[in-house]
Amino acid sequence: MTKRKKLSQGQLRRVRSNQQKRLKKQETHQWLDEQLGPQQEGTIISRFGQHADVESSTGEVFRCNMRRSLGSLVTGDEVVWRAGSEEQSGIRGVIEARHERRSELTRPDFYDGIKAIAANIDQVVIVSAVLPEFSTSIVDRYLVAVEDVGLEPVILLNKVDLLDTKQRQAIERQLSLYQGLGYKVVFASTKQVEGLNDLNQYLNNKTSIFVGQSGVGKSSLVNALLPEQSIDTKEVSEVSGLGQHTTTTARLYHLSCGGRLIDSPGVREFQLWHLAKERVAWGFIELRPWLNQCRFRDCKHQGDPGCAIQEAIDSGSVSQQRFDSYQRILETMEANKPNRNIPGKNN
Repeated sequence: MTKRKKLSQGQLRRVRSNQQKRLKKQETHQWLDEQLGPQQEGTIISRFGQHADVESSTGEVFRCNMRRSLGSLVTGDEVVWRAGSEEQSGIRGVIEARHERRSELTRPDFYDGIKAIAANIDQVVIVSAVLPEFSTSIVDRYLVAVEDVGLEPVILLNKVDLLDTKQRQAIERQLSLYQGLGYKVVFASTKQVEGLNDLNQYLNNKTSIFVGQSGVGKSSLVNALLPEQSIDTKEVSEVSGLGQHTTTTARLYHLSCGGRLIDSPGVREFQLWHLAKERVAWGFIELRPWLNQCRFRDCKHQGDPGCAIQEAIDSGSVSQQRFDSYQRILETMEANKPNRNIPGKNN
């Protein structure tokens, strides 16, 4: 795979300058203070550039501007906003403040550093599929990210109707490893209506987010859970074999079970170069009892004498498959990391 060419500092400055110019152009709808109503609480259900859709306490949705001093917002943020006296080109209010997030899911961005994907969530549903390709490596990357921020993961394998009996048995053996670690696993098919009852039970009375590669069927799952939404879906590209983006911005939905679900845009790759190596190891939960137990403090866990993790693998306490996945993540972290200083937070 061809590596993306890294931008120079000058190119990065020009990108950011152009972004700021676009933001200023977007700030065309302004109200005087006396034209705004009282402050009220709301929830961001979707975000579009410098605008965001805010759901009021009564369930009505208002598209609002954001104060420039506010910083960025993501779906799930709890905010303070004010309604305008009249609608201006579809804009109906102003967001003035954001409450502190009780949780957030983040990912590294090549240009902007660490970005929040969604806020105030309880659970992350890692959606994979047999098409375009099932990969435990992708599942492991998401699990590390979810464990790092202390959220609850659910692994969902979609499109199982495309598997024959032998193929399904093979994938079930692979995923039994995760079930043995205590992770919830769901086998789902929107065409055969399989696994949706189990999924509904896991979503019940929680705020969850669907994450995964493009084309794994996240939007189809939302349609199955909420048929009245009629979200657009796309098939996997026959030319590239890759998933095609359907959802372009994260969107929050209310479920009949009482929970809330955020459908997030798919990604082609999910990197972890923003994490310290120690946090990656922590993300593999079966490694935790053996961390800092090796004879040598700088043990690389690659045949070093007195390696506690190698002893755990030999005894069957740690899976060789998962350990190999952990090593692959470490190998790719430096190669994929941008050649510049990354802000600790740039939300």
